[in-house]
Amino acid sequence: MIRNYFKIAYRSLWRHKGYSMINIIGLAIGLTACFLIYINIKFELSYDTFNEKIDQIYRVAVDVKRPNIPVITTSSAFEQIGPSLQQDYPQVKESARISGARFLVQNGAVKFQEENAVYTDPSLFSVFTFPVIKGDIKKGFEAPFTVVITQSMEKKYFGDSDPIGKTLTLDSKYPVTVTAVIKDIPTNSHFKFDIAVSYATSLKLFPSGPANWARIRGYTYIVLPKGYDFKSLETQLPAFANRHYTEADRKEGTNYDYHLIPLKDVYMDTVRGGPEWGDLHNIRIFSAIALFILLIACINFINLTTARATERAKEVGIRKVIGAARKQLIGQFLSESVIICLIAFLLAILLSNSLLPLYNQVSGKVTNTTIFTHAYVFHLFILSCFIGFIAGLYPAFVLSGYKPVTTLKGRFSKSGKGALLRRSLVVVQFSISIVLIVGTIVVYTQLNYMRSQPLGFQKDQMLTIDFFSDTAVQRRLPVIKQELKKIPNVISAAASRSLPGFGNGNSETEMENKAGSMQQMLIDAYYVDSDFIPQFEMKLAAGRIFSKAFGTDTSRAFLINEAAAKSLGFTTPADAVGRKIKQWGKNGKIIGVLKDFHFQSLQEPVNPLSISNDPDFNKVLTLKIGSKNIPATIDAIQKRWKSLVPERPFNYRFVDEAFNAQYAAQVNFGNLVMYFAVLAILISCMGLFGLASYSTIQRTREIGIRKVFGASVTGIVNMLSAEFLKLVMLSSLIAFPLAWFAMNKWLQNFAYRIEITWWIFALAGTAALVIAFATVSFQAIKAALANPVESLRSE
Repeated sequence: MIRNYFKIAYRSLWRHKGYSMINIIGLAIGLTACFLIYINIKFELSYDTFNEKIDQIYRVAVDVKRPNIPVITTSSAFEQIGPSLQQDYPQVKESARISGARFLVQNGAVKFQEENAVYTDPSLFSVFTFPVIKGDIKKGFEAPFTVVITQSMEKKYFGDSDPIGKTLTLDSKYPVTVTAVIKDIPTNSHFKFDIAVSYATSLKLFPSGPANWARIRGYTYIVLPKGYDFKSLETQLPAFANRHYTEADRKEGTNYDYHLIPLKDVYMDTVRGGPEWGDLHNIRIFSAIALFILLIACINFINLTTARATERAKEVGIRKVIGAARKQLIGQFLSESVIICLIAFLLAILLSNSLLPLYNQVSGKVTNTTIFTHAYVFHLFILSCFIGFIAGLYPAFVLSGYKPVTTLKGRFSKSGKGALLRRSLVVVQFSISIVLIVGTIVVYTQLNYMRSQPLGFQKDQMLTIDFFSDTAVQRRLPVIKQELKKIPNVISAAASRSLPGFGNGNSETEMENKAGSMQQMLIDAYYVDSDFIPQFEMKLAAGRIFSKAFGTDTSRAFLINEAAAKSLGFTTPADAVGRKIKQWGKNGKIIGVLKDFHFQSLQEPVNPLSISNDPDFNKVLTLKIGSKNIPATIDAIQKRWKSLVPERPFNYRFVDEAFNAQYAAQVNFGNLVMYFAVLAILISCMGLFGLASYSTIQRTREIGIRKVFGASVTGIVNMLSAEFLKLVMLSSLIAFPLAWFAMNKWLQNFAYRIEITWWIFALAGTAALVIAFATVSFQAIKAALANPVESLRSE
């Protein structure tokens, strides 16, 4: 019987090749979009799951509470907290510390600046599952000046030779011994490193660090017993904190709240963050998009199948007369549905594997290089069968329910309920598509708004060279600046620690407020030289900027921005000039107030900022270059840099690129929404094309009679298109409020954002109408131009 089902299904599909192709291609596109999103979501939710102890590992985080300062929420902890927790609580089986580092790494002539290095304990490799390929971490990595490297670093520095026991040089002065090689850190790890330097090395380089309980640095992870309720330990941490308060903490009234974050939740913890984190909100959005696109594809199938129901009415009647039971007919029609989905499944596999590299590029993250990993294809197969069953369920019950007497007598007529269902489903399809169109327009309008806003500083043609706080370079910096400025097309040079878009540190600062008292603040802090502000063309609101004419500017002078002046209660920037300020133990005065500039992305408000002139803090050199012949200028700068600073590689970036990189996630989000909106429209139009084609065929005689009585081509096209265009207009009315609600919520993530105005909805609705009309009018024009004699003869 099953063999017979498939034979009849094949004949039916082949007899109506056009409709079958629309169904198959629509489902294949829907499955492909859903599959690619599924792979991405699966990858995002798989972070850190490779660790065998994932259910036992917790990150220790601390909240710092100080009088008159907002709570500092961190994902870090004190350096000594891990060993201290192990000492105080027997349920803490293991602990591991990890803190970021950057080194100039050298092996003979091979030299690279490595920014993905860490200081860590040997226990890291027993807490986390990082398989050892060569060497022994337990023997040797406890000692100072030892390192563990990944396979990629082994190849990079040692080629095919065995690195165990060999030496690398860090920052041109610290020889370290390679004790082990581990597999490259999986891409779905929330922290990654290429070189691990023993924590004992950190103790040698920074001997006062661990003894200082006020020093929050890096991340600490602990391991608890299986099934242990970590909340019971968390309730004991206030007493633990009280035991380890320093005298300085008690005097200042500082309190610490410790928290344990399960490893499985760390990657999605956007509040505390970390080296790398995901966005659960975006995962939900793309999950909804995947379901919507599948829904649109299923609607196409249901619409086209039920629309063609009249053509199979006699077939159903004959089958029932010769003894076919209703369940057999249901099985027949369900088998046809499943066959269509399985053909679409095979096509979706080819499309998915071909489009995966492009999807990775657009999403900004390489999730997988092939779909033939894990059980992805099997999951897609199950999904295809499920869709075939669900999508075919309604048509199967409708078709199998026809009465044989009525159908064989030719008295069968189209169901009004069926037509209403098809219209409703078309409205659902285009409502989803229009929501996605509105979303795409809003995302791109918001991104363009942020990019076009005046930032308060000049970022174009600024080439920055990172020398990573190298003290030798810092000492020679005045000479280096002068030599580089001699290069044609180099306009000016300035040194600093921070740059807009590159991130910056913050500092606990005391400043004299309007009332004359010292107000404590946690403020963003920039460290620059006297050339920085003129080069970046930042505007002065009051006072003066740093000048070499004032010798005390490098020791006692500070600038603040307007946001800082307002937070101190001053109504005008000039009132803040001359006020006292204390930062990092340095007492000084505010010599000027800069107009606010966006040193962070426009997702964030302009926060209070202090700027000091401290040469010892500089770590980057920025050159302003002309717009002509930039490649030749960069080449000249590189050659001069190599002659001036032969010990350090020429690592450069452009400030505008770094600033715009802050919006990379939003750009990728917008691109994906746009592509999926296009797919949704495409699938909807395929279904609309099929329905319009079938409707036109059903009205062939009517069209012929109308033409005989003088109807024009335009009149017939309008008549055939009007019904579908009304449905699209209704879809717009439903989609607009839904789109406004969703996108208005998305815009709340931005401190500076657009208003969702009427033209966005008008553009989306017009686009949907134009696309729908173009789809329907093809069949309508074809029917209107047909010879009415042939149309009437066919009846």
